[in-house]
Amino acid sequence: MIAPRLADVVAREIERRMLEGGLKPGDRLPSERELSAQLGVSRASLREAIQKLVARGLMESRQGGGTFVTDRLDTSFANPWEEILRDHPAVHDDLLEFRHMLEGRAAECAARRATAADRERVRLSLAQLEQAFAGSDLDAQVDTDLAFHQTIAEASHNVIVGHLTASLLRLLRDNLRRNLSELMQVPAAKENLLDQHRAVWRAIEQGDAEQARDVAADHIGFVRQNLSRMLRSDARRKP
Repeated sequence: MIAPRLADVVAREIERRMLEGGLKPGDRLPSERELSAQLGVSRASLREAIQKLVARGLMESRQGGGTFVTDRLDTSFANPWEEILRDHPAVHDDLLEFRHMLEGRAAECAARRATAADRERVRLSLAQLEQAFAGSDLDAQVDTDLAFHQTIAEASHNVIVGHLTASLLRLLRDNLRRNLSELMQVPAAKENLLDQHRAVWRAIEQGDAEQARDVAADHIGFVRQNLSRMLRSDARRKP
């Protein structure tokens, strides 16, 4: 059996950091000196590994600016769907149905696998969400809502769930903004939404996987139900 080249081993280690979220789309790599020291390899081997990643489209070099993790994969996922969402509102319910499946599973896995540090990050993201919902800044409410769900996805310790959730939530930001704006017209909706997020947090904190799955799915179900009712009401009002 032929031993892998050192540059290939280094490339796989950098890929692992990308998959686990240590290197995110758009992040700049540390300097050659720093990264080679971290990985315990020569700068020549590191350069060869980075060249391989650049050739595969996972990294991009910017003249005079360093090397960055590409965001090409995220944008290629999102761009066509942004137009579909804009032009075909009926697809919104399909996306909420998918979130219902994905986020229920993510919360279940997070309850089973979250570390103490993961649980603390979820707690902090919930506190930020509560602070935003106490005010009237819709963009802050949207951003903290997205961050809460992404933190749970990362706590699931499933790299595909984490990356797919990140792509999906970036895609859905404008849609979520409209959804929240409309939901806030429903009496007590804000407190209901907060209670649902708190319930997800409590289930993860207590390590109750089934409860986490159910309450996360119930949260998306609440959103779907209320938006569907508002869409039907809007349709009846149209001439």
